[in-house]
Amino acid sequence: MVSSPDRGPAKRLFFSSGLLLFLTTTVLRKTGMRSASAILRRGAFNCISPFNSAAFIRPVSVPGRVHRNFIGGNPHKSTSSPGQRTNPLRSTSPATAAYPEISYAQSDQPTEGDDPVPAVANYTRLMSQSELHRDFHELGKLSAADAGKVVWVRARIANVRAKGNSCFLVLRQGPFETVQACYFKDKSAPERSEAMLKFMGGLTCESVVDVQGSLQAAQVKSCSVTDVELSIQRVYVVSSAEAILPFQLEDAGRPEAEVEASQSTDRPFPRIGQELRLDNRWLDLRVPANNCIMRIQSGVCQLFRESLYAEGFVEIHTPKLIGGESEGGAGVFKTDYFGRPACLAQSPQLYKQMAVSADLGRVFEIGPVFRAENSNTRRHLCEFTGLDLEMTLDEHYNEVLAIAHRMFKHIFEGLETRFAKELAIIREQYASDPVAFTDGPCIVHWPEAIRMLREEGGMPEVGELEDLTGAQELRLGELVKKRHGADFFILDKYPSAVRPFYTMPCPSDAAYSNSYDMFLRGQEICSGAQRIHDPDLLTRTIAAKGLPMEPLESYVNAFRHGVPPHGGAGIGLERVVFLYLGLDNVRKASMFPRDPNRCEP
Repeated sequence: MVSSPDRGPAKRLFFSSGLLLFLTTTVLRKTGMRSASAILRRGAFNCISPFNSAAFIRPVSVPGRVHRNFIGGNPHKSTSSPGQRTNPLRSTSPATAAYPEISYAQSDQPTEGDDPVPAVANYTRLMSQSELHRDFHELGKLSAADAGKVVWVRARIANVRAKGNSCFLVLRQGPFETVQACYFKDKSAPERSEAMLKFMGGLTCESVVDVQGSLQAAQVKSCSVTDVELSIQRVYVVSSAEAILPFQLEDAGRPEAEVEASQSTDRPFPRIGQELRLDNRWLDLRVPANNCIMRIQSGVCQLFRESLYAEGFVEIHTPKLIGGESEGGAGVFKTDYFGRPACLAQSPQLYKQMAVSADLGRVFEIGPVFRAENSNTRRHLCEFTGLDLEMTLDEHYNEVLAIAHRMFKHIFEGLETRFAKELAIIREQYASDPVAFTDGPCIVHWPEAIRMLREEGGMPEVGELEDLTGAQELRLGELVKKRHGADFFILDKYPSAVRPFYTMPCPSDAAYSNSYDMFLRGQEICSGAQRIHDPDLLTRTIAAKGLPMEPLESYVNAFRHGVPPHGGAGIGLERVVFLYLGLDNVRKASMFPRDPNRCEP
């Protein structure tokens, strides 16, 4: 017979901790450290107690009652509750470690009768030893119509609450779906029931488990599956999570405005710092909003491809290791290539143009871009994903602008319609408004932009032929939004002096160029131009920019055998996502960001 754990020592430790807490907070208050006191009090109540704090503040339903809504909160708002908080008095080794192990194949064998397998256990390491062709169910597809069915689900433990003769689990799949699972002591098999309750009570949050159970109609407001719950028959641990997490998912998933507002109260919510999040990015990405940001990033790539395939583009893949120095050598990561100098590609620019010379016509690429720029800003990364396109021109580079506008419009509309669920979750934590854009291209020419900044923007110091600063770009975005009602616009005819050597000059005034940037919420997300396709003009431009000719020889040679006029654009994926969602830092839009201070994990 499995005995219940002796809680006497834990209770004594709990009350001793309470006395220590009282004395500590009194000293802190007398020294004026009210904020620290509040944080300590909050942390102590939720972490030091050997009991689950939620058990003392929420009612427990009894068997047979339909409504078992014991866990409060919106599952899209946070992935845990105060009752989930980790108990540091536990070992970091899961409490289920002492229980028996069974193989995955054994999990289909009877739990009663001759030579039964245990109903709760740890799997031996799953190494593809067997195939049961088990039908694992998706939580989002469960409903009251399935009541009475016995199903298997594989999910994470989002919450554990064991008290007395019952245990409740919240199971989570991905960022969206949660379901309540419950177990009540069986008086006809007390020893077996006691063992099951003890095992389930020791499960750690974020562990991966296989659960078999029968579906029962129930009203559960706290989970995404609201009309059915799982009556547990078996629980097998696939992968255990340590009891102490680097941070609580509830804290990491709390709306930023709510965290900020709490700082002026005597119970401020903890802030989870950016560095701690990034050091444990795999955990941070389990937060629903952050997980959905990655899905939005995927959606942008999907919609980008869709739009350009429909326009007759071909997807290409260009080298990322380049001999010599890419595009003149500024801001490149240099490396050794079998004794020869090489670098990581700043962009696929030169190879996109060679692809046009190879008669591929219209091409695009999604791939990594490397910039060795020591820019510690909220919008710069040293490695990001580029969405690049290049195309032949019939008459005018406005053809590129038209296609790019249709492409961005397709992305913006597609995100709002196909990813509405993800956007709702993200905007609950990171508040923002949908992007406003015009039906046709909203184009502002450089001289007009300078006049707007000087006359309407209160920036008389803006130079006629100088590049814009970040503050000037933001101000221009505000003015364009006020005048045209658009968050997305194109700034055309940049000064030649601030553009790369391969940019075609304006035929009517060489001080300007046939080049453009595209802006979202006042920040640049895309840069492009008509390219120089004449090798003699290209050679002169390279010399005028003071760049060495030797590393660019093969690039220039690609234009000596005939090439049609062409133009294109380069887009930063992470920057599009970060600005579209109104985030405060581009690192939130990168799965594992690289900046001057971070090259891991």
